[in-house]
Amino acid sequence: MKALVLSGGAGTRLRPITHTSAKQLVPVANKAVLFYGLESIAEAGITDVGMIVGDTAAEIEEAVGDGSQFGLKVTYIPQERPLGLAHAVLIARDYLGDDDFVMYLGDNFIVGGITGLVDEFRSNRPDAQILLTRVADPRAFGVAELDPSGQVIGLEEKPDRPKSDLALVGVYLFTPLIHDAVRAIEPSWRGELEITHAIQHLIDSRADVRCTVITGYWKDTGNVGDMLEVNRMVLEGMDRRIDGEVDAASETIGRVVVEEGARIIDSRIVGPAVIGSGTVIRNSYVGPFTSIAENCRVTDSEVEFSIVLRDSSIQGVGRIESSLIGRHVEVTPAPSVPSAHRLVLGDHSKVQITS
Repeated sequence: MKALVLSGGAGTRLRPITHTSAKQLVPVANKAVLFYGLESIAEAGITDVGMIVGDTAAEIEEAVGDGSQFGLKVTYIPQERPLGLAHAVLIARDYLGDDDFVMYLGDNFIVGGITGLVDEFRSNRPDAQILLTRVADPRAFGVAELDPSGQVIGLEEKPDRPKSDLALVGVYLFTPLIHDAVRAIEPSWRGELEITHAIQHLIDSRADVRCTVITGYWKDTGNVGDMLEVNRMVLEGMDRRIDGEVDAASETIGRVVVEEGARIIDSRIVGPAVIGSGTVIRNSYVGPFTSIAENCRVTDSEVEFSIVLRDSSIQGVGRIESSLIGRHVEVTPAPSVPSAHRLVLGDHSKVQITS
């Protein structure tokens, strides 16, 4: 069995971060989202991975390499532009051959991994197996319709009027039968080959399409709010570890990770939080659910419920929260501007000024 990992896409909902960085490499608890997926694939006993890459191919290849750091063998498959999930399957045909495979969206995050799902698929070997989860607003997702017995009878891509609240999670398992389906469909109104259409083709052809409804944690980390939420969840599962330097005037409370080479000076860190190697926190407060990557500087400031990427500095800016701060960023106070009131007042005026 192989894996097909999708690591292309423009990441428009994470701009401006993704103007200069691949969305799959934005870190959660100081580790790229993509790496969590690759680790899950390796834990499921899959070693051969085809990785679909686009405009950010060079950055993805530099970060992942040949895959050996994850116990994987990675083959890169370039996609000229993002033309849909089914298009990714189409261009990976030669690599996938006649093997079963799991397709994993590289910016998705699933707690607990996919080992159970892969084992179930290997045991039963349906023609396709999809993951579903209940969401508050299914209009932003592919949506499944089930019959009373729980069998999948229909799929729609981002419908205006969803027939259920069951959204497709970004993990799919297929036999080689899917290759016939992706060749049989036409581009959608979005100009893309939709994987939902390909799976619907299987359903219409009376293929064995099964679903698993998950109740655990899943997120598509496509926007800042979801990134911060996943970061919060991962940090909550970390154990306290102080490998760096914390001076006597500082305080660390709860599940705090201070990586080797980091320095905490006259500051207060309240977990769960992680401070990357080489980072210096001075005369500052770092609050819960905050990840600060390597080689950052935080001075005379407060940061909470935020992600700060490597080589950035925050100095003297009071409080920052619910923020995603990119690489090599400098955050400093704005220069003070003298305030004045310029008035032209008629006779017998009465004016009240509060500042």
